[in-house]
Amino acid sequence: MFGVSVIRFALRVAAICAVGCAATATAQETNNDPIEPVNRGIFWFNEQLDEYVLVPAATGWKWVTPVRVRESVTNFFEHLLFPIDLANNLLQGKLVRSGSTVARFAVNTTAGVLGFFDPATGWGWERHSEDFGQTLGYWGVPPGPYLVLPLWGPSNPRDGIGLAADGFCTVYPWFIPFYYTFGSNALNLVNARAWVLTDVEELKRASLDYYVAVRNAYQQRRQAVVNDGSGLSEAEQQELYTVPEDAAEGE
Repeated sequence: MFGVSVIRFALRVAAICAVGCAATATAQETNNDPIEPVNRGIFWFNEQLDEYVLVPAATGWKWVTPVRVRESVTNFFEHLLFPIDLANNLLQGKLVRSGSTVARFAVNTTAGVLGFFDPATGWGWERHSEDFGQTLGYWGVPPGPYLVLPLWGPSNPRDGIGLAADGFCTVYPWFIPFYYTFGSNALNLVNARAWVLTDVEELKRASLDYYVAVRNAYQQRRQAVVNDGSGLSEAEQQELYTVPEDAAEGE
């Protein structure tokens, strides 16, 4: 799915910039890219779609919408990930986080007006984002070789399996016609990409080889989230799961 793929790619790059790639990874993990020529070809294809389709749409969306609107859209789509977050927290035996996830969902559904607002964070129930790829890593499944998926971006066999499993936990597509979910995914995609327009450009400018920068940073960040940010400061751990804001741009 084009929408979800580029959303996650953009957010991964943004989070990578936020933490400065502070997480550690072994040299073997960082360079585990046996099909690099193929991956580079797919990476180039994804970049063309991003540059000529997504970036213009995201730039226009950012221009016509205030920050509050984009925050509410982000909150709403994160709210819909509740089944995935809850299932994977339970599968990892994180009962306290599971309880916090349920409380957060209840508060944001009611006081947060169906998730468009996020009072739960202010009340101490922060989001504990988990996916099945993280769950597999938590129980010792290795990531395998680096992969770049068409329309999706950075991945590996473990995260690919996790992606498929998480798809079954996404409840609303089973009850809503495809053309509605396509439109909502497109909105989510454009809104998410709008948050990281500057971050991605800065990463490109700072990189001698943008492909290698994204590959290494993705692998390091995935290792960090599997380990729940072990080795990072409390602020850096929080930034692993936080969507960047445009405050630095004076909005």
